[in-house]
Amino acid sequence: MEAGFTVAKSAGASGFKFMFRALGSRNYRLFSMAQCVSLIGTWTQHAALGWLAYRLTGSTVLLGAVAFSNQIPTLFLGPLTGIAADRFDRKRLLFLTQGLSMVQALVLAVLVLTGTIAAWHIIVLSVFIGALNALDNPVRQAFVVEMVEKKEDLADAIPLNSALVSGARIIGPSVAGILICTVGEGVCFLLNGVSYLAVLAALQAINVDGKQKIRQNGPLWNEFREEIEYVFNFKPIFGILALISVFSVAGAPYAVLLPAYVKDVLHGGGHTFGFLISAEGIGALCATMYLASRKSADGLIKLIPVAAAACAMCTAAFALSGRFMLCLFFLFIVGFAMTCHIASSNTIIQTIVDEDKRGRVMSLYTMSFMALMPFGSLLAGSLAGHVGIKETLVFGAVLCLTGASIFAVKLPGFCEFLRPVFANIKNCENEPPEK
Repeated sequence: MEAGFTVAKSAGASGFKFMFRALGSRNYRLFSMAQCVSLIGTWTQHAALGWLAYRLTGSTVLLGAVAFSNQIPTLFLGPLTGIAADRFDRKRLLFLTQGLSMVQALVLAVLVLTGTIAAWHIIVLSVFIGALNALDNPVRQAFVVEMVEKKEDLADAIPLNSALVSGARIIGPSVAGILICTVGEGVCFLLNGVSYLAVLAALQAINVDGKQKIRQNGPLWNEFREEIEYVFNFKPIFGILALISVFSVAGAPYAVLLPAYVKDVLHGGGHTFGFLISAEGIGALCATMYLASRKSADGLIKLIPVAAAACAMCTAAFALSGRFMLCLFFLFIVGFAMTCHIASSNTIIQTIVDEDKRGRVMSLYTMSFMALMPFGSLLAGSLAGHVGIKETLVFGAVLCLTGASIFAVKLPGFCEFLRPVFANIKNCENEPPEK
């Protein structure tokens, strides 16, 4: 099976001097700068929304329901959005999703600032943004490839893209914590709405005409069946998506319970909440810097089970610590390990997938990462109300550790499967350039 994209040509070089080489591409640089602004707004809203939901009702069940509403559309729309990402112009699709996301944030801001917000408003608007994200995520993942001018820079661009998210996770929740304590949640949503203008302006300036090969229209069912068969037969991709699915259900929902943990276990407020999310974000940022400094994706799959196991163990340690400073430390490790797991998975998939299936495979990646989270979030919220927050987090961590152990057992077979793929990539790298 041919690799869909080559990795970096820096076979004999590594280190931080190669970390920002993808920014040499004008389109990617413009989009990255705009994303820096927009993602800060997104994470500000994310933190404020969880705090608002818990403040209105004091219910962990509602926290789970909000996360469920935000993520469940991906489960039903994921197959269609992947096909759309391969069939239609990705730049136009992103312009649509980003514009409607701005509208959602501004509506939320108006409802909160006018004092008319209710729990059902939060649920409805969460479903709306979830449907937009179901399309936005696979399209944006595939669009990164179009914006990078040199194919060998992809192995740097994907971790840098994750670094933008990680950096926003540091700044956004901190901003939210300050604004919640001073002017309230409404301003957080207003800030997010305005931040989308940066992305819309960047998309207008980006020129990628002719880079995407638009697929011919055909029966939707045949295209969906083709992507399922492709992933199922490509064992490393199947294993990666399976482990991500386990973490989506059992591991990631710890973030849903964080507002309740801060209030009920640490007896803290908005500042405490912001600091904890920022600690996780700093760990995630450090992880993306490490991944971006790697010379290629070859061998990166070996990092996945180690990172997944570390994330699970530190999540359990965080749940049982009950002390602010220890929580900061363990969430830093959780952020580092989780990002190593997720970003490594993304990089490997984007490196080896066939180009004509990129959008559809990335939709399955998004479904594995996000579509199953609603069930984990709803389950975590309900379980926490019956057995306790700490116990729920530990239970999820045990399930994640089990998944990481199974992946580690299968790892030698995955490496054997990938060996000819990366050998083909290296052969392509060593070919002399065309005159």
